[in-house]
Amino acid sequence: MNKQWHKSSYSDGRGGNCVEVSEGSTTGIRDTQNRDLGQLDVPLPEWNALLNAIRTS
Repeated sequence: MNKQWHKSSYSDGRGGNCVEVSEGSTTGIRDTQNRDLGQLDVPLPEWNALLNAIRTS
């Protein structure tokens, strides 16, 4: 399956601390500077819980 990646809105925007995400039934998370090192795949409920925690902190 070919994932569609996009830069996370939580990235700092200065080119140093950037992550890309590919959202779907599982969300892929990877470092834009080290794409070749792989990704972390997170089930959708856990991804949503993380985003909710970030928004409320």
